[in-house]
Amino acid sequence: QVQLVESGGGLVQPGGSLRLSCEASGISFSMNAMAWYRQAPGKQRELVADISRGGTTMYRDSVKGRFTISRDNAKNIVYLQMNSLKLEDTAVYYCHTEGGSFGYWGQGTQVTVSS
Repeated sequence: QVQLVESGGGLVQPGGSLRLSCEASGISFSMNAMAWYRQAPGKQRELVADISRGGTTMYRDSVKGRFTISRDNAKNIVYLQMNSLKLEDTAVYYCHTEGGSFGYWGQGTQVTVSS
C-alpha cells in the first residue's frame, strides 16, 4: 500500500520560510520521480516542483529562486524548502508520485502566508 505523508506546513509571515517533508512508503522510492503540487482556494491544483529519480529538478516560474526541492533516498523523504514566502503561496501543498492509474497523493499540508 502506497502512503505519502506530508508535514511541515503552518502559518508564516511574508518573507518567512518553511520546509515541507513528504515521507513515502510502499514504493521503490529511489526509482520514483516525486513532485509537490499546491491548491489555493477556488483554484486548480498546480505543479510547484518535481525531482526525477536522478535528481533533476524543475520549478514553476513563480517559485524559481525561492523554493528548493530535494530528496533523501535513504529516508524515503522528499523535501520542499520554501524561502521568501509570499501571500500568493498560501495553499494546501500535496506530495505526488507516479504509479497506479493517476499516481499517488498525500493528504496535503496547509501553508498560510499572512501578516
